[in-house]
Amino acid sequence: CVLAHIAVALAAGAVAVGVAWARRRVDELGRPRPFPWVSVALLLVLAVSAATPEVLRARQERRLGGAVSALVGARVAVRCQRLGGAFVDAGPELGYVRWRADGTPEPWTLIKRDQCRHLAAYARSDKRRPTRDQVVAVHVLTHEAMHLSGRLDEAVAEGAAVPRDARTARLLGAPADAAARLAAAYWRNVYPLMPDGYRSAECRPGGALD
Repeated sequence: CVLAHIAVALAAGAVAVGVAWARRRVDELGRPRPFPWVSVALLLVLAVSAATPEVLRARQERRLGGAVSALVGARVAVRCQRLGGAFVDAGPELGYVRWRADGTPEPWTLIKRDQCRHLAAYARSDKRRPTRDQVVAVHVLTHEAMHLSGRLDEAVAEGAAVPRDARTARLLGAPADAAARLAAAYWRNVYPLMPDGYRSAECRPGGALD
């Protein structure tokens, strides 16, 4: 990632400034040269600033990956889309899983940048009053987990995800009652509006996908 490279370069610059001072601690007249605290501190502050988004992203990816792994029953990973990827992305999907030639999924899913932002906001909240965007983002995570479990068809993955949204919310730290309300909100307010390819008559109480 560009920011990670920038952070490393800035940290290396701070080290280089310190080494240069250590090699020439006196000037041409033999007077002690003061340590360049301001330059080193500025470079380190910029390095930390550049590294912070990557550290936060990695932490979020680990947390989301743990939740999805629990849903799938196997160790899988979640990757949050970076700014550069979002800038050139024209796809309408909110997340995706890549499939191998033999019809099995790769052990990771990419969640789009906006959905990762909504998931981060949900994680910071008390999870009792999620926004519509947060409800959808939690469901996207569940939906992609269903693909990772081997469900290729979109309607089947969607139908399997709907009754599991509450568990996803619980895995992300929501109380049981709040998790149940989130799942119900998706079922009532979002699922009926999904395209035909994402809906199934069997996704109903007592149906094959219940």
